[in-house]
Amino acid sequence: MERPNVTFLSDYGLHDEFVGVCHAVILRIAPRASIVDLTHGVPSFDVRRGAITLQRTLPYTAPGVHLAVVDPEVGGSRRAIAIRVAEDDRMLVGPDNGLLWLAAQRFGGVVEAADVSRSAYRLEPVSKTFHGRDIFAPIAGRLAAGLELHDVGEPLDPDAVEPLPMPMAELDGDELVAHVLAFDRFGNVMLDLEHEELTAGVGLRLGDRVEVNGVPGVYATTFADVAPGSVILYQDANRAMALAVNRGSAQDVLELVPDARVRIRRA
Repeated sequence: MERPNVTFLSDYGLHDEFVGVCHAVILRIAPRASIVDLTHGVPSFDVRRGAITLQRTLPYTAPGVHLAVVDPEVGGSRRAIAIRVAEDDRMLVGPDNGLLWLAAQRFGGVVEAADVSRSAYRLEPVSKTFHGRDIFAPIAGRLAAGLELHDVGEPLDPDAVEPLPMPMAELDGDELVAHVLAFDRFGNVMLDLEHEELTAGVGLRLGDRVEVNGVPGVYATTFADVAPGSVILYQDANRAMALAVNRGSAQDVLELVPDARVRIRRA
């Protein structure tokens, strides 16, 4: 069965030829494929940011083949894998470093996997530093052209796919302690906190005043609900809780770094 839809996410950026070459490899193999570039602006080597982005964007894409490459251990001992998830007949291709894990869980978990590190379909000679071109893109192309996982690699126990450890929010007295997962280019802060945890944990309602690491803010719907320069706790476009500053950077105002603890309480 032909799967012409391919999505592509990476930390390659757009200044070099890396993205274009991967496109070219896929299209030589599967000329009818339609490639959607989700982003190539994942911060360099940031596997967790890539995994979060992949998890949040794939529900808006057509089922098909999903190529993702954020690979700081390229050329090392990590496996190259292709996996099938339980829902939508989606297949994901990339390094086995946790990058694919969150998206796989979003679609019901991994039901089939293959180790494609030594696939007969990889490009030879294989570069030690550009597996995106020589391994991942050719495998994505073959899957888009209709091959199955067992055709492109050695069977792999789905339970052997590398998970991605994630922090978890917790209640500490009258405070909810969350953690910084990532930032976007506006300085908005993604938290490991769901709406239900917020309302059940500290009983917040829209419009309530809060303190975030001691800084006053408001639990609101959108940026314009508060004055410029004010901190807002809100549900982002992916229905997770986040922090922002209206016309500013919450990352800078709150002096946050990845994995920092964020203490939220009713003011």
